[in-house]
Amino acid sequence: MGWFQGFEAGLHAAGEVELFARTGGNPKKPPLLLLHGFPQTHVMWHRVAQQLAPDFSLVIPDLRGYGDSTKPGPAASPEADHALHSKRAMAADMVALMRGLGHRRFFVAGHDRGARVAHRLALDDGDCVERLALIDIVPTLDMYEQTDMRAATGYYHWFFLIQPAPLPERMIGGDAAFYLRWTLGGWGSNGLGHIEPEALAEYERCFCRADAIHAACEDYRAGASFDLEHDRASRAAGEKIRSDLLVLWGARGLVGRLFDPLAIWGAQCSGRVSGSAMEAGHFIPEELPDDTARRLREFFLAA
Repeated sequence: MGWFQGFEAGLHAAGEVELFARTGGNPKKPPLLLLHGFPQTHVMWHRVAQQLAPDFSLVIPDLRGYGDSTKPGPAASPEADHALHSKRAMAADMVALMRGLGHRRFFVAGHDRGARVAHRLALDDGDCVERLALIDIVPTLDMYEQTDMRAATGYYHWFFLIQPAPLPERMIGGDAAFYLRWTLGGWGSNGLGHIEPEALAEYERCFCRADAIHAACEDYRAGASFDLEHDRASRAAGEKIRSDLLVLWGARGLVGRLFDPLAIWGAQCSGRVSGSAMEAGHFIPEELPDDTARRLREFFLAA
C-alpha cells in the first residue's frame, strides 16, 4: 500500500503465533510500538506513522486475531479459547516481536484494545516499557465495575460480543460489512469521513471473515474473564505502571463523559501521568492524525 512508503511488511514469529507487522522509520532513533484497536488493523496508524517516521524506529503490528496475524482456532473448551485471546497473551506476543527485532526497551502507544494490551504489557513486562501512551480507554476492571445504564448503552458491544459462541458471530456474519461500517462511523466519530476508502477496504478485507469475527469476539470474552482475573490480581499485589504515562481521550466520545481518565490512571501508575481530551470521537489517530502525532512525539521525546 502506498501510504506506508518506506516501510517493510511481513510476518514475524512471536512465540506461538505469527504477527504481521510493518517496520520502518529511522533505525537510528528510539523504537516505538504502535498498537491498534477493534475493529481495525495496524492501518489505522498510517497517517500518524508517516509523521513519526523521522523521529522513531516504528513497529506497527496486527494484534493476534486481527488483520493478517495468526487467528487462533477454536480451542478444546471455551475457557481455553478465551485464554488464547487474553491481553496477557497478546502482550507477550508484543514482547517477543520487539525482542526478535532487537528492541529490549521501547516506547508504546495503544488505542482501544491495543491500549489494553499495552496496559497489560506495562504490568507484566514493565522493564521493557520506556514510556507509555494510552488512547481513549480506562482500565478494563474499572469499565466493568463502574458500568451503569449510560455505559452499558454506549458500550453495548462489551456485553454483546461476550455472549457464548456462535451467537454474536452468526449475527455479525449476517452482514459483517454493515456492522463494521456502523461501528467505525459511530462512537462519537460523526460518520466515516475520517477514513480513506483504501483504509476502509482494508478493514473490510480483514474483518469480514468468520475466523476474524470469532477472534474479535474472543478478544472481548477474554476481557470479561481472564483479563479481569489478571487485573484484580495485579491490583491486589499493588502492581502499577512504572513508566511515565500519557492519557488521551476524545471530547466527543464516552470515556471523558463517563470517567475521570487522569484520576483513574493516576491511581494505577507510579510514574508521571499527563494528558487531556482531544476534539474527536473514539478513533482519534485517524480523526486527528496531526495532533496525535504531535502529542506522541512531544511526550516520548521530552527530556
